[in-house]
Amino acid sequence: MPAEVDAGLALLSDQLILATVLLYVFAMIGYALDLGFGRSKVKARAVAEPALVTVGGGTAAPPASEESSAPAVKAPPAWAMWAGPVAVGLSWLGWAANLGSILTRGLAVGRWPWGNMYEFVVAMCFAAVSAFLFMNLRYRIRFLGAFVMVAATLGLGFSVRYLQVQAGPVVPALNSYWVAIHVSAAIIASGLFIMAGVSGVLYLIRKDTSVRLPSLADLDRVAHRAIVIAFPIWTFAVIAGALWADKAWGRYWGWDPKEVWAFITWIAYAAYLHARATAGFKGKAAMIVQLIAFACLLFNLVGVNIFLGGLHSYAEVPG
Repeated sequence: MPAEVDAGLALLSDQLILATVLLYVFAMIGYALDLGFGRSKVKARAVAEPALVTVGGGTAAPPASEESSAPAVKAPPAWAMWAGPVAVGLSWLGWAANLGSILTRGLAVGRWPWGNMYEFVVAMCFAAVSAFLFMNLRYRIRFLGAFVMVAATLGLGFSVRYLQVQAGPVVPALNSYWVAIHVSAAIIASGLFIMAGVSGVLYLIRKDTSVRLPSLADLDRVAHRAIVIAFPIWTFAVIAGALWADKAWGRYWGWDPKEVWAFITWIAYAAYLHARATAGFKGKAAMIVQLIAFACLLFNLVGVNIFLGGLHSYAEVPG
């Protein structure tokens, strides 16, 4: 690993992060406009009325009272039709800037670019946006865009304001190929868990009368699919962490706070999947279990490093 840091690339990485935040903010606004104005204020219901056959073989119009009772549909403004596609485009531009900031940070220091809390949170936000964008290609979940961008923007803003440290070398324990295995898996799983967490929060706050937020069935489906993909990846991350611990410290498990909370998080998500698969324990109850698991994840990723320390206290959180 080089002793010197490429200051130019490190500065470029910082600038790309600021560009990422701005692009995510504009994308968030676009998704919000799409959610608020891109669809008609009243959802139309297709009502198939049987034709009234007259004696002459023609059809009679339905009674005036029935016409007046049909739900009126208010067409969205012309500009609102572009809000969603523009927001998706801005999201991809922000995603590219986010990726560029990670790559330039790694090239600047000659190592994997997640050796401290700042780098980890930046990568985790990138993983969350990646999960949303690629799932949107398959499942059309643009309705979650505003909320995912809020989470990503807040995460990046927090990391830039409170966690940012100068690019530099890491402690010997982190100068290992296990960073690429263990930490990468944790980042990918965390991004998917964030998607599920956002869906879970919306699930609990959604009112039955709301026509703007996604349906409860859609939110439940997105959360479940994200966790089904993320859980085995998190399982692999925990196992890889144990193997790394044996190589670095000579034991697989030492009840370090980070190890304990990683295992608690695993148990919590396993409980959600079990609850989700158990008849009679779905919907709101299962979603609450999922959000408890999400809270465990957030504490494991951020709270442990700030409040508990331990062998993982080399995360370089600024004082």
